Amino acid sequence: MYKGRRICVVVPAHNEEAHVAGVIRTMPSFVDHVVVVDDASTDRTAAAAGGTGDPRVEVIRHAVNQGVGGAILTGHKRAVELGADVSAVMAGDGQMDPAHLSKLLDAIVDEGYDYAKGNRFITRGTLRGMPRHRVWGNAFLTIMTKFASGYWHVFDTQNGYTAISRRALEAIPLERVRRDYLFENSLLCELGLCNMSVKDVATPAVYGDETSGIRIGRLSFRALGYLTRAFWHRILVRYIVRDFHPVAILYTFGTVFLAWGIAFGWLVVYWSIGVGEASTGTVMLSVLPLFLGFQMLLTAVTIDINLAAR
Repeated sequence: MYKGRRICVVVPAHNEEAHVAGVIRTMPSFVDHVVVVDDASTDRTAAAAGGTGDPRVEVIRHAVNQGVGGAILTGHKRAVELGADVSAVMAGDGQMDPAHLSKLLDAIVDEGYDYAKGNRFITRGTLRGMPRHRVWGNAFLTIMTKFASGYWHVFDTQNGYTAISRRALEAIPLERVRRDYLFENSLLCELGLCNMSVKDVATPAVYGDETSGIRIGRLSFRALGYLTRAFWHRILVRYIVRDFHPVAILYTFGTVFLAWGIAFGWLVVYWSIGVGEASTGTVMLSVLPLFLGFQMLLTAVTIDINLAAR
């Protein structure tokens, strides 16, 4: 146990025969349960995990691949069944340094947070092993997730090194959480709707010979649609259904005015080519909504951030 709390570590693994045993062997002694979820691997991942001889290990094998999020959710549900107070995640590829697990747990056990997540951007120099396109892709997804979840203080949303309290797992609708590589983003959105507290913890990554299955370009395109819907769902639930707040009006009309200004502005430019200068009134029909929409959105974001900080 860790400071009187029962701890479970979920290890999602897909074709990690070469690394999963190493993850288990370096698991801290205060961990009570290690749930390895073999997500329909085609190699000997399950055998490698079960062959470590660690009595804390339980291997669950998916017959059909459910994605990394599906594997983690299976592990979290099992952690609740085992009576764990905190369920943490350490990937089967060995990228998560077990020495930092206690920092995630302290955020929940000592500080009372519901969810603690790793942040590789806090410590300078820890991203040298990450390709530049993944750094920029991560930053883009982080900004989008801030809007969608309302957790304006979090960063590195794709970091899967996390710990979550039993209270949070029992409060959020796990069936709504995505099963794919947008799992972390989706979980933050659901935590936000349930008013759960979240803390970023500095956890440098460990890069070895493992390969990532994430394709940032494709993931970012898919994420744009999902996080946009999640954002408007948050605005509807938090600022209209539960307790009406003018920030919902600012977001809505700000978006409409800004979109009109941009779209009509392009039309004005198109119509003016080879015809002559557009009239002052025509230009104003584009410029005025553009500036008004931008100002309304800026005000909405400022209010939204201040409300989240309370």
